Amino acid sequence: MNRSKGLFSVACVLFILSSWIPALANEMAEKKAIEASTTWLKLIDDGQYTKSWETAAEFFKNAVSKEQWNQSLNAARKSFGKVIKRSVKSKQYMTSLPGAPNGEYVVVQYDSSFEHKESSVETVTAMLDKDGKWRIAGYYIR
Repeated sequence: MNRSKGLFSVACVLFILSSWIPALANEMAEKKAIEASTTWLKLIDDGQYTKSWETAAEFFKNAVSKEQWNQSLNAARKSFGKVIKRSVKSKQYMTSLPGAPNGEYVVVQYDSSFEHKESSVETVTAMLDKDGKWRIAGYYIR
């Protein structure tokens, strides 16, 4: 009887741990992805568009050329003006995204305010790149 109670207790602990470990891993991934996206957004805020492209994920660089990226940001960001404030609105860990290979992704949305656009949402998709570093795979602003 005591042995079965002990096995039951061990099984309960293992079940609890099995539900916490993935959640903790997702939380850590979200934290690292937010750090990567914050650093990357700072490059854009500072007008370092080429450097933002160079530090992006390989997936990103294969999707858009450096020249296209520079042209797009020059057109889009100048109309917004300088960033006034930015805060994380939401974050979501995912293992698949439409049009992207399976992997680890975190989609981060920021509530942002700019000099010429008071309210906008920036969506930054970070991915765990092949070298184990979180890098940016997508950016969208509206």
